Amino acid sequence: MNRAIVSLLAPLVLAGCATMGASGPVAVAKLEATKGNTTSGTVTFTQAGNKVRVEANVSGLKPNAEHGFHVHEKGDCSSGDGMSTGGHFNPLGKAHGAHGGAEHHAGDLPSLKSDAAGNAKFSVLVDIITVAPSATSVVGRGMIVHRDPDDYKTQPTGNAGPRIACAVIAAS
Repeated sequence: MNRAIVSLLAPLVLAGCATMGASGPVAVAKLEATKGNTTSGTVTFTQAGNKVRVEANVSGLKPNAEHGFHVHEKGDCSSGDGMSTGGHFNPLGKAHGAHGGAEHHAGDLPSLKSDAAGNAKFSVLVDIITVAPSATSVVGRGMIVHRDPDDYKTQPTGNAGPRIACAVIAAS
């Protein structure tokens, strides 16, 4: 390739690489087991432009199972059973449904899938929620892991069963 072209393109390529790893505000949820359960872990929300990367590392789940995983409206785990977090976070007034589907709550995330040891690692890019201040910000909201899989149909909860872990999402 011509040296002149390389010298012109090199700064653009480097600038593009530098912005690929750039991220905005971060929020973290430290999951703690609800009464009678053993599930715990960490969920990190990282603003990346107009999307949010949600990453989770969760343990103490039923092995080889799916577990409903949602952002809830209230950042309050004081009830011991997770019910004090209220319903799914739904600032846009949508019906419950599968993440990525035509219609779903802002708090509807794909289910966690545990391995044979009851651990789950999770990463998804979401375009409805934000970490930055806005009506769709998850900061100050609740994070819930449910015992059962989400059926993505039953309104308004997905029939995901009891809440086995709870956290308040806090700016980091």
